[in-house]
Amino acid sequence: MLLKKNDAVLETPRNWPFLLVFDVKHYSAAEDDTQYMGLHIEWRSSYNHIGEHEILLFALPGVGNVGKVAIEGMNSCHIQQEIARLHHTSLPPLAMLDEDGLLTPPHLTLSAIESVTGKRILTLTGTSQPLEPEHQGSMAHEVLEWLESQGVTALYVLAGLMDSPSRKETFVVASNASHRIDLESLGVDVRRDEPKSGAIGLAALIASIGPLYNIHSACAIATTVGSSGDAFASQRLLESLDRWFDLGIALPSDVQSKLTDKLAALAPGNAPDMVSDLTESPDAFYM
Repeated sequence: MLLKKNDAVLETPRNWPFLLVFDVKHYSAAEDDTQYMGLHIEWRSSYNHIGEHEILLFALPGVGNVGKVAIEGMNSCHIQQEIARLHHTSLPPLAMLDEDGLLTPPHLTLSAIESVTGKRILTLTGTSQPLEPEHQGSMAHEVLEWLESQGVTALYVLAGLMDSPSRKETFVVASNASHRIDLESLGVDVRRDEPKSGAIGLAALIASIGPLYNIHSACAIATTVGSSGDAFASQRLLESLDRWFDLGIALPSDVQSKLTDKLAALAPGNAPDMVSDLTESPDAFYM
């Protein structure tokens, strides 16, 4: 990666393609820097490392917003701390106001929650992903390289698979043979024949190339009706994860209204269905 500063070209180390930013209070570009490339890490509060944890759960908006709503519901029902914001130059150029009323560039939010069993669970989520396939690939590799440097060894992408309303199943698709054997030994419902048409998008890449960075990555999938949204599938997905891995993240019985409200905020009724534009096959899932 090359950076230009004061008309001089600087080359960063090949194994460190991201920039760490500490204690950022605003979002102005650093003085004299003409260009940032790749991944920028903005630590929040007093963090400078993600610390010990049990597992990392990742989700983006997708079919039924199953994974996204699951993480938002989990964060709202447990004690949550924001650890870092992951900024990448390939994310769509849409700046939003944050909770402090500051204009914030697009990013993924890394948070930690403490489950009812005392386990520290990391969540990583955002509202968008790169529009170009090659940019999705570069971002996936850079995010995973950074996560590996932070000691992450287990990562699960939460997603929905469009299916008929009568089918209500939850299962895992692994990306590594030895990890699949370990999951099966734990009694996890691991599938080898779904999704038949594969998966697309940033989250699909995150799930599939984790082994290249010594990370056991997999997809945890709940079937859903798809475009209309399915908060029940989000709750079912978390209950399955809790049952398989004893994480202590099962949501309270009254959380359905919270998930429904979150889903409405993520996917208003007049929002267009983008899934059909991204894949022609009804059994492919867009994460």
